[in-house]
Amino acid sequence: MIETASVAFATFFATIGPLDVAAIFAALTANASQQHKRAMALRGVFIAAVILVLFALVGERLLDTLGITLPALRTAGGILLLLIGIDMVFARESGGVSTTDEEEQEAASKQDISVFPIATPLIAGPGAMGAAILLMADAEGNVTLQAVVIGSLMLVLLLTLVSLMLASQIHKLLGVTGMHVISRVMGILLAALAVQFIFDGIGNSQIFSG
Repeated sequence: MIETASVAFATFFATIGPLDVAAIFAALTANASQQHKRAMALRGVFIAAVILVLFALVGERLLDTLGITLPALRTAGGILLLLIGIDMVFARESGGVSTTDEEEQEAASKQDISVFPIATPLIAGPGAMGAAILLMADAEGNVTLQAVVIGSLMLVLLLTLVSLMLASQIHKLLGVTGMHVISRVMGILLAALAVQFIFDGIGNSQIFSG
């Protein structure tokens, strides 16, 4: 149970990136009032939570309907998380955990950014959605472990909410270098977890069995 909680927390923390989300939030809300910032942060995290929990609960059934096996999900999910981890290690912008230039320009012209880009794709992005489905699939048949995965997700979302509330202070305290250091460390952990998912997926696929 502790191992599942640790893996789930590390994976969600890396794919959601509370500090990265806070940095973008601080930049996009520089001229907003404190009350408006708080409202957008609460709304954004709530919407992202609904999206991610929905994917966690029904994502595997959807894949079953499409004929996608669990080994294929593990392998594909591992590759996606590995690409995100590599981008994090090299401090590169990734569409899996951040916004593109076009999305940032669109968001800059909006008064309310809680749905886009905060809820999605910054918090509930492709990486986090894939991780939610993958981790829940790994805990299949064990309600306790699935509850641990959901609990880990909720904890990371709570940390994300706190980060958004304190976005300006965190950005000033850590600076760009500090945030990159944290991102690189989490990227290494995510890359290692991703490779393990790939190994498990290929190993369970029986494609190399005689």
